[in-house]
Amino acid sequence: MNDEIIEEVYAIRDTHAANFRYDLRAIYEDLKKTEAEHIAAGQPFIAPLSKPMIVSEHPNVRFVK
Repeated sequence: MNDEIIEEVYAIRDTHAANFRYDLRAIYEDLKKTEAEHIAAGQPFIAPLSKPMIVSEHPNVRFVK
């Protein structure tokens, strides 16, 4: 199955990674720098969850705390 949006996201991600020669530390530092710039510019930031959400196996319940 080909999904144009997913393919575009993969291409953008690969281009970004290639700019840093696929160095994970450099990619991470760039993402954190960009995140800090967005926060400083007043853009909303949603912190990651402290605990992962557990998906229920029951069909009528979406998430369990």
